[in-house]
Amino acid sequence: MDKGVSGFTLIELLIVVVILGILAGLVSPRLAGRTEWARVEAAKADISGGIAMALDLFELDTGRYPTSLEELIHRPQNLLQWRGPYFKRGFPRDPWGHPYIYRFPGIQNPEGYDLYSSGSDEQEGTADDIANWQED
Repeated sequence: MDKGVSGFTLIELLIVVVILGILAGLVSPRLAGRTEWARVEAAKADISGGIAMALDLFELDTGRYPTSLEELIHRPQNLLQWRGPYFKRGFPRDPWGHPYIYRFPGIQNPEGYDLYSSGSDEQEGTADDIANWQED
């Protein structure tokens, strides 16, 4: 009885590699652009969610919004009502690794604050900015 050697031939392995390449070629265009979309959505979530909540908590505790984002981490002098830090691990950065921009009082929201990311191009006032005054 002949004992055959089991395994894959080079041709079989090449066919599998080609099939995987074709599948990757079909899936890649669908995934392209998703990374940037995910970053934009993460910035929107930070601005309207976690950061906004911290700013509102600060305002509830102290009776005013912070003059800078640093006040969410470090107690301002002579502000006894402060119950922070409002972020345990330091202030978050936008998905592109840059600090969020905060203004109080706001230019776009004069009764409140402006909070935004300058987006991937790092330029304020361009089309890729994500801000708390924009409509979805």
